[in-house]
Amino acid sequence: MMKTKNLVLRLFSNLVAWVITLICLVPLVLIIFNSLKDSLSASDMSLALPTLPIPWDNFSIVIEKGKLLTSFMNSCIYSFGSVAICTVLAAAAAYSLSRNRTKINRFIFIFIVLGIAMPLNYVALIKVMSTLNLMNSRLGIVLLYAAMQMPFSVFLIHGFVAKVPVDLDEAGVIDGCSPTRLFISVVFPLLKPAIATVFVLTFLNTWNEFASPLYFLGNSNKWPMTLSVYNFFGMFFKDWNLVCADILLTSIPVILVYLIGQKYIVSGMTAGAVKG
Repeated sequence: MMKTKNLVLRLFSNLVAWVITLICLVPLVLIIFNSLKDSLSASDMSLALPTLPIPWDNFSIVIEKGKLLTSFMNSCIYSFGSVAICTVLAAAAAYSLSRNRTKINRFIFIFIVLGIAMPLNYVALIKVMSTLNLMNSRLGIVLLYAAMQMPFSVFLIHGFVAKVPVDLDEAGVIDGCSPTRLFISVVFPLLKPAIATVFVLTFLNTWNEFASPLYFLGNSNKWPMTLSVYNFFGMFFKDWNLVCADILLTSIPVILVYLIGQKYIVSGMTAGAVKG
C-alpha cells in the first residue's frame, strides 16, 4: 500500500513538473516561431508553425539595423570584465573573512552581505560616477556591475571556504608559502565549484541588466544588447517578426551559458549552503 502511494505521488510530481516546464517554454517557443514568419503572419503572435519559405533575412535585418554586433561586443566586455573582477575580489575577500574570525571581520562580512537586500540608490550612484568621471564609460559600467554582484558572491564563496580544511593552510605555511601564494596556489583551485557558480550567476545577471546602462550610458555605441532590444522595439514595434528575431538573438548567449553551467550552479549553491 505504501509503495503504491509513493508511486502515485512520484507520478503526480513528475506530471506537475512537466506541466510547469511546458508552460515556461511557451514564451520561448512563441518567440522562435514568430521570428521565422513574415510581418503579416507574426502580427497575431500565435503558436502556429511558420510556413515555407522561411524569411531568414529577418535575422540579417535585425543584425544590421539593430546594431547587434556592436551591442554584443559591449555586452561581452561588460559581462566578462565584471565577472573577472567580481570573482577574484569576492574569492579573496571571502577567504580572508572566513579564515580570520574576528569581530571586525564578522561585522565586515555582515555589512557586505547586507548589500544583497539593499536597493540601489541611482541618484547617489550618478553623483559618485560623475565625481569619478565614470559616467558614459565602459570602465564605469564594468566596475558598477562588479560592485552590484559582490555581496552575493562573497556570501556564496564564504560558505564554501568554510569547508576547505585549515590544515591545508598550515601545510602551505610550513612549506614557505606567503599569504598571497597560499591563496592563489592552494586555496583558489579548491574553490572551483563556487567560482563556477559565481561566474555563471554574475554573467547572467550582468548580461540581463537593463536599468544601470540606461542611466549611466548616454552613447548608443556603448549600449549592451538589452538596451539595443529596447531601442529596436521602439523603431519596429509593428514588425513582431523582427522584434522576436531580435529577442531570440539576444537570448541565445544567456541560454547557452545557463545550459553549460547549470550543474555548477546546483553543486555550488549546495556546497555553499553551510554554516560559515
